[in-house]
This record gives sequence, C-alpha cells and structure tokens, in this order.
Amino acid sequence: MQPALSRRTSETMTGSDTINDSYANQGLGFDLKERMNLGLDGLLPAAVQDQDQRERIVHQRFLKQPTDLDKRLYLMSICRTDRRLFYRSMDRHLTEYMPIVYAPTVAQSIQRYDEYYSGSDVAYISIDRPDRIGAALEQYAGDREIDLVVCTDAEGILGIGDWGAQGAEILTGKLAVYTAAAGIDPSRVLPVMVDVGTNRQTLLENPDYVGNHFARVRGQRYDDFIESFVREVLARYPEALIHWEDFGRPEAAPVLERYQNTILTLNDDIQGTGVTVLAALIAARNIAGLTAEETRTVVFGAGTAGVGIADQIVDDLVLRHGMDTETARTSVLLFDRQGMIIQGQDDLTEGQRKYARKPGEFPTVTDPTSLAQAVDAFQPTVLIGTSTQPGSFTEDVVKAMARHVERPLICPISNPTELAEAKAADIINWTEGRAFVTTGTPSAPVEYRGVTYYIGQGNNALMYPGICFGAIVSKARLVSKGMLLAGAYAISDMIDVSRPGAAVLPAVNDLKEISRRVATAVARQAVEEGLNREEIGDVDEAVAKAQWHYDD
Repeated sequence: MQPALSRRTSETMTGSDTINDSYANQGLGFDLKERMNLGLDGLLPAAVQDQDQRERIVHQRFLKQPTDLDKRLYLMSICRTDRRLFYRSMDRHLTEYMPIVYAPTVAQSIQRYDEYYSGSDVAYISIDRPDRIGAALEQYAGDREIDLVVCTDAEGILGIGDWGAQGAEILTGKLAVYTAAAGIDPSRVLPVMVDVGTNRQTLLENPDYVGNHFARVRGQRYDDFIESFVREVLARYPEALIHWEDFGRPEAAPVLERYQNTILTLNDDIQGTGVTVLAALIAARNIAGLTAEETRTVVFGAGTAGVGIADQIVDDLVLRHGMDTETARTSVLLFDRQGMIIQGQDDLTEGQRKYARKPGEFPTVTDPTSLAQAVDAFQPTVLIGTSTQPGSFTEDVVKAMARHVERPLICPISNPTELAEAKAADIINWTEGRAFVTTGTPSAPVEYRGVTYYIGQGNNALMYPGICFGAIVSKARLVSKGMLLAGAYAISDMIDVSRPGAAVLPAVNDLKEISRRVATAVARQAVEEGLNREEIGDVDEAVAKAQWHYDD
C-alpha cells in the first residue's frame, strides 16, 4: 500500500492545485527548488521553514486557543490544509490532542456545528437523492484508491444522541485517530455523512441547520438507501472495509447483522467498545485470579453499546473457554431504562431478548428497577455502565458489588464525562481500594491509603484502529468473531498483572503500540481462519510495511 499523496500526479497539478490539495501541500515547508519545480514561486512568502519549526508553531498556536472547542477548530483547519503537518503534530502530542480531536471535545463541535460550519471534510449523501450516492463518493475521493469507508447517520452520537448532519464531525475525529494510532493512509479513507433526516426538533426548527429538514426516515426506504450505499461503495472499492459509526439503536444492530457475514465491515459502537471492555475484563480477571467461568457481568444500559459488550463477553466464553452459548448468556444480566431486562417486556430489541431473564428468577428483587437489588441478587464480578445516566452507580450499588467479590471491575464508561455513571475516585473510596476502575474519558490517578490507582480509559480508540488496519492489511473478506477476540487478548496481554494499582487497560499514550499489536493479532487471526484474499508471508512485516508515515 503505497501512499497516494494527491488525487492527481505532480505533473498535472498547477501550483495552486498543490497549495489547495491537503495531501500535497506543505506550505512554507517547500524549499526553493520545490517551489520552482511545482509552480509555487509567487504563491508563498519567502521564508522556508523546516518541518520541526512548522510543527512547533502549530503547537504554540494550539496552546493559545482559549477553549477546547477553539483548539479543535484550529487543529482541524490544519488537517484540511496540510495533512502531513497535522499528523506530525498529532504524533508528537498524541495524549494532549486525543481528547481535543476526538471525544470528549468532538461532542461540542457537533452540538455547535451550525454556529461555525464552513465546510466539513466528508462526503454527504442524502436519502432524497439515492441516485447521487456514487457521484458523491467520487466527488470526494477523486481517483484515489480507498481502503476504508467510515459512515454515520448520526442518530447515536457518543452519549448525546441524534444530531443529524451535524454528526459529520464525528467522522473527522474518527479518521484522525485511525491515522495517528494505526498509520492508515489518510488519502485512502473515505468519510461519508448519511443524511436520512433527524428527530431532534431543535434542529428541524433551526433555519441554519445544514441537513435535511425532515424526520428520520425508517423502514424499507431506509434499508434500500443503505443497500444502495453499500452497493455503490463496493462497485468502486471492492476490498474496502465499511465502518458503521454512531448509528442509533433502531438501525445499528440490524445494519451490522445484515452485512457482517458477507462483506468486510465493523460497527465500532457494537464491536469496538465491546472488545475494549472485554480486554479490561480479561486483565482484571487475571489479576484477581478468577476463572472465566466465575465471571458474572451486569451491563447497565442495554442499548447498542451495552448489548455489543455483552455479545463480546459471551463470544469469549464460548470460543475461547468452551462454554455453550446459553450458559454463557446467563452469566450476563442486562439492565435498562425499565430496569432488569425480563422476558415479556414491551419493545425489547432483538439483542435484549437474547439476555432477557425469566420472570421471578431472582425472588429477592422486589423492585426490578433497583440496580442495587439486582447487584445483591446476581452477585456480579463486573459492573459496566453504558446508560448515560450520571451518578447511577451510587455508593449503595458500588458497596453491593464489593460485598460479593474481593476485586470487582467497575466500568462507568458513558461519555462525555458529565454523563458517567460514577467518578473513579468515589469507586476507589467506596470499595476501600479493591475495585478495578475503567472510565469512558480520561481520569486522573487516585490516591488511596498510600497507593496510587491508575484508571483505565475504556476508549474504543484503543481497539478500532488496530482491528480495521489488521483486517485491511490481511485483505480479509470478513471481520470474524475470532479476529475481534484476538484484538482483545492483544491488549490484555500488555497489562502488568503484578503491579499494585495498575490500570486494566494500557494508557492512551501507548496508542501506537497498542494499535500495532492489535493489527498484527487481527491480521494473523484472519490468516489462521483462511479469511485473507491474498497470500501473506510475515504478518509483522506486512503490518509495518503498510503503515503510512508523515515523513514518507
């Protein structure tokens, strides 16, 4: 995979073309000879700056921005004009930039999109114009080869819900992480905003809203539109991976299930989040000395992400530990808005029905909406929050966890931060330092009785760049359950289980190494399962060779 730096060759580009092409532009980084050869003489100031100086200026200007949102707007403006400079700066300040470029700050970009929109770096397709899907893809990608298509209909954005066409900004953040973490060539990625309307009334009433001003389309028309999109993508890029991002509860699982066994595809919210949490669970289990069979999990928030986490836990028990599927499912208890998921409840999704418990299965539970009672009755070793219900892991709930297991794993991973089910420091204090904690956004270490407890960040950025890169490198036909589990174990193997207070997930500042290990494990698993379209010799070498770098 050689990097395609521009939509056109340098021989056919004018100086203005080069300046306006973010894959070719290097601004003041062009030396005098390059300026003459590329027709740039007269289009740039006289000074020539080396790449280190240019990156230093970017970082200095970043630090001067007054708010996190201003910082993000500034960085993404660099990305739209000079990709190499942007990724050079991302590489040098990855931990500092990650929460700005991606979650949680990207949520502010989406919520205030109508206030500053001046063009977003994505392709737009509208359900009113299904005949224009292919043209929109070509308009954005030109003649570039595409390995990865990331699309969203923006109904389930992070923890903030339906934001219609304003959700396009989730794609810009996602793609920045793909390249910064795994080394996916940014010129070979196609982001697509799938505009099928919005149910957010404030957007529909806002004359400045940039998307379709009608309620979300459902049913057969929606399905046909998605089918047309998939068909148009594969007609142009037959080996590309399609990544479904932040689709809402009504559509996310059905769309994934429709395509996951026939094409190369991934839903990050269902699969990536699940694999990341599973990695934390495996590490916690190893540290606590529990067997897989002793693991019992409550998932509080049985939406797309919650059911996806449950599915990954069950797949691990079945495929890696030989448990039958039904027994594995009984080790997971789902809890949602209506309380414990019980057979016969109205409006259960297909995913929820798999985990629904029998009425009266837990006689001591007098209030099925009480999480504390459910914890006391079920006695889980793991409690996971994907509810976006802040503070729902109360002191009573956390202490109920600690009564039944010596080292509970408690994961309030809803984001943004203000939607988290509990604070890490409270969990550590309420369990007297016995809990492993993983949060959805960065959390500072917690001091308790002379021990420093490091908090894992259950950010799916730990997982999805490596999973998709590994699938792309291996030319896989599908993303299999085995490939996902290989990614989870690759991450859990990075944890030092002997260190007191260790986090059960590696730190985000190790993201490049994490992604490399995940990609290698996933690609190797694809080869072992015979899913690779082409012969691959040395998997490690193939992963290293395929990585894009801003200095290439």
